Amino acid sequence: MKKAVILVSGGLDSSTVLAMVREQGFEIYALSFNYAQNHLVEIEKIKQFIKPYNVKKHKVINLDLSAFNSSALIADDVDVPKYENAADVGDNIPVTYVPARNTIFLSYALGYAEMIGANDIFIGAHVTDAANYPDCRVEYLESFEKMANLATKAAVEGSKVSITAPLIQMSKSDIVAAGMKLGVDYSNTISCYDPTSDGKSCGKCHACLVRLQAFENNKQTDPIIYV
Repeated sequence: MKKAVILVSGGLDSSTVLAMVREQGFEIYALSFNYAQNHLVEIEKIKQFIKPYNVKKHKVINLDLSAFNSSALIADDVDVPKYENAADVGDNIPVTYVPARNTIFLSYALGYAEMIGANDIFIGAHVTDAANYPDCRVEYLESFEKMANLATKAAVEGSKVSITAPLIQMSKSDIVAAGMKLGVDYSNTISCYDPTSDGKSCGKCHACLVRLQAFENNKQTDPIIYV
């Protein structure tokens, strides 16, 4: 059985990727990160979500990114922006961007994959996020894969690694549709950047609004709780 490392955050996207990878028959090694984010409830969500997925190993990695406190996801004194509509963000890089986050996460996944003998790394990046987050774009992921195959002992000895983003050409609405076909239980996921301490989603941050629109476009009700 081929091994796969998957970055899982507790959100809708990576949860859908997990279901996709299981369908492909991989032995799954899941990585989540406690990186000093304010919305730590996502870690508890993913612990619950993965239980039915026969994950070989799930590691929660503690990384202190508190120095990157220009981001509203980390800083105590930077508010998560709230909007009326998801489109209000435009194409700007918002204050919820965490400097180099996916590069740090993928680097850790690369080392872990080499250690366990996995050639496949999966990430939940997609086209909706690519407009606002440069480390979710196709050219970035292609460049990281090229670097990865120059930088590891396994790769230079012939065991190449693939960085796969199966959602990369999909909108959030497409992702929800695909997940529902796979029977994904989205009630155990959270997308909110500013949830309450008991895990309720704010309903007004960009992530919430995009998610709500995706369920509406699929004529479904989002099963999670909003304030």
